[in-house]
Amino acid sequence: MAEMPTDQPLAPRSDTDQSIAPLAGQQSIALVDDDRNILTTVSIALQAEGYLTRVYSDGATALRAILDNPPDLAIFDIKMPRMDGLELLQRLREKSDLPVIFLTSKDEETDEALGLAMGADDYIAKPFSQRLLVARIRAILRRSELVRRDPAEPASEDQAEPIRRGRLVMDPARHHVTWDERPVSLTVTEFLILEALAIRPGVIKSRNQLMDAAYSDDVFVDDRTIDSHIKRLRRKFRNADSTFSAIETLYGAGYSFADG
Repeated sequence: MAEMPTDQPLAPRSDTDQSIAPLAGQQSIALVDDDRNILTTVSIALQAEGYLTRVYSDGATALRAILDNPPDLAIFDIKMPRMDGLELLQRLREKSDLPVIFLTSKDEETDEALGLAMGADDYIAKPFSQRLLVARIRAILRRSELVRRDPAEPASEDQAEPIRRGRLVMDPARHHVTWDERPVSLTVTEFLILEALAIRPGVIKSRNQLMDAAYSDDVFVDDRTIDSHIKRLRRKFRNADSTFSAIETLYGAGYSFADG
């Protein structure tokens, strides 16, 4: 089924493959779900908030379109034919760190944890409120503005200086991370969690403190979400250095960063 970029409420008609340019400053969101009712209602709600929506009813079509013309954020349902949301995320992460939110059912807790471990930025369980979804989208898009900045753009005087902790260098102005001069690609949420730890090395940060650093006040996540992001962070750094052990766990208390 072809891509259906829309700037009008969806109608029950055949899909068309067309491109609609966003207005200046308008952000685009890709919705991927095999349930047309969800595509319609969520798309209309997001358009009412000023977003441009692109809707897809299968993962294979969505993957091609998202890689060819990346939106600002994507929302994936997990259970879909041909290519489910987990496989879609896995293949997307091979080439892109685009912010992704999962839509899941309450009986899919294992899939939620797996999705976060694979690099999803957040998940929302069905049934969900449109207001909650919009709040989470806004929070992630605000944080992802750093990702969109041109790496060649000179840093302004008021932009944060790079954080240097031993072999770790984090540049908040360009969302750039290296370990031992090797680049490590992080999602927006992963970057913010690592930044919260690296700013004060050796200081234990509770899961609640890391939630506050990575999510806005109107977004609520559980401990498992933070733990999954930490596992993903460790895995990425160990791909660059198999001996990486700078993110330490104090069981029952939280996590800390060791820069020694």
